[in-house]
Amino acid sequence: MNKKIKTGVFGVGSLGQWHARIYSEIESADLIGVYDINPERAAEIAERYNTKPFSDIEALAKKIEAASVVVPTDKHFEVFTQLAEYNLHMMMEKPLASTTKQAENMVKLAQARNLILQVGHVERFNPVMTFLEQNLTNPRFIEAKRLAPYPPQREGNAPRGTEVSVVLDLMIHDLEIILHLMKCPVKNINATGVSVLSKTEDIANVRLGFKNGGIANVTASRISREATRKIRVFQEDSYLSLDYQAQTGTLCRKTAIGIEPEPVPIEKDEPLDAELKSFINCVQHRSDPIVSGEHASEALKLAVEICQQIKNNPS
Repeated sequence: MNKKIKTGVFGVGSLGQWHARIYSEIESADLIGVYDINPERAAEIAERYNTKPFSDIEALAKKIEAASVVVPTDKHFEVFTQLAEYNLHMMMEKPLASTTKQAENMVKLAQARNLILQVGHVERFNPVMTFLEQNLTNPRFIEAKRLAPYPPQREGNAPRGTEVSVVLDLMIHDLEIILHLMKCPVKNINATGVSVLSKTEDIANVRLGFKNGGIANVTASRISREATRKIRVFQEDSYLSLDYQAQTGTLCRKTAIGIEPEPVPIEKDEPLDAELKSFINCVQHRSDPIVSGEHASEALKLAVEICQQIKNNPS
């Protein structure tokens, strides 16, 4: 029987609190404690999930084997390097880092210390992805849309996620998935984006051309009235239309009498729960994560290239 993995969460804000909840529920994990820059918040979440609050990063790091790092993106590199000194396996929220250089250094450090570095591209654990991967042949055109309402104000801080472009905040989920599905280098990028409510892009669109001739059209917005997370994948003999949020979809096949649609059989699940269970399993068995630091670094590199093109060619 596998021993429980001693876990902790660094950063228990709007997303980190759910990491704490799930670790407290996973049979193979033992939630030792939580840390937050706001001691009152750490105490609140610790009480809620029957664990201990920590006001010092190193004090918690000394007591655990694995951790979720759910701090603002601009703090990822600093916290990662600090925790790596304690040989912690880490589940870093996406994007992996603020810069490609930081991401590359994080991957190298994890490799040098033989640490598992998983990155929170949670959509890869969505049940619709399982069906998509099982029915994928040769994708020729992919269309992805990810729209969200503008995040609420926070006292003393910018709204969550707006410290970076919507490309790094939201679109990067779809970029990582598309790279995974296409399995081919990007040949060209045509991107546009605008800032509306924050200092960085709030709306962006990019058309990616791949060396195998495939095309992807990706749109992201954080000023939509309603949330939308959808992907459509067109192949030679079929296309799939999938809704990440509703965990539903349609598979349309080419037949002798035309295009025949059929519902997608998906067993609904909580992607974050599946993601953290997978992380704990990787730590237990020292196996490679589904979304490794290397995968996330490639997605970040593409996202940064898109941001740079938007900056160089403003709309």
